[in-house]
Amino acid sequence: MPKFKSVEELRQFRSQVQAELEAQKRTGTTIIIGMGTCGIAAGARDTLHAILEELRKRGIEAQVSTVGCIGMCAYEPLVDIQQAGGPRITYARITSEKVPQLIEEHLVKGRVIKEWVIGRLKV
Repeated sequence: MPKFKSVEELRQFRSQVQAELEAQKRTGTTIIIGMGTCGIAAGARDTLHAILEELRKRGIEAQVSTVGCIGMCAYEPLVDIQQAGGPRITYARITSEKVPQLIEEHLVKGRVIKEWVIGRLKV
């Protein structure tokens, strides 16, 4: 959690979190990027920025959040996508270059890129 230096910064953070939750409720789509030190070293920060930019360019609403290391460092950057009523799909080694294809196939066309998947969780 970030450290806030003013009440205004806290209010801005609260507004951001509320907007993300509303987007998740409206669309039912959540994207999670692993941002532990292993993920960051593997390029997860660039992946995160690429995902945010691709969603913005396409006008796609989704809740985007980050998590720490989950212990699969060799597969970083890891990206999970869950859409309403569907399983949570974990993709491995998602570099910024792969993001446009990931968004196109998974979110736009509704097709899982099986070659990139390392996990599937029914929630």
